[in-house]
Amino acid sequence: MAGHPREKVIPDEVHQNQILRELYLKELRTQKLYTQYHVNPLRKIHTITRKPMSWHDNLEEPADARFLNLIHHTAQGPRKKYPETQTENQEVGWDLEPLVNPERHDRRLNHFRVCSDITLYKAKTWGLGDDRHK
Repeated sequence: MAGHPREKVIPDEVHQNQILRELYLKELRTQKLYTQYHVNPLRKIHTITRKPMSWHDNLEEPADARFLNLIHHTAQGPRKKYPETQTENQEVGWDLEPLVNPERHDRRLNHFRVCSDITLYKAKTWGLGDDRHK
């Protein structure tokens, strides 16, 4: 029956030595020293790409005009690439011309900061840290 616990037999030193000797001889039989290395023909080879900025790797290849045009096209902004917006987020800021003519002398739209004697005096007292005049 599987439920009965068996007593564990403790091997003596002679049996333990014999087991270790068999393991050692088995390792020596299966051990092989490799001095020549080669690629496994049954395994796929992962190609390693060259460094793109090295000058000696790019000497033999001429520049690909189609690839360069593609790179220059992707580097352009969306306003130069497309005549209309492609997404809703591009609609904000697509038209760069201002809706109102930015005339600086029109007092209705431009409220410049005007300094007078009183405002200069108050600015200097606040700059000195005088808390009485607040």
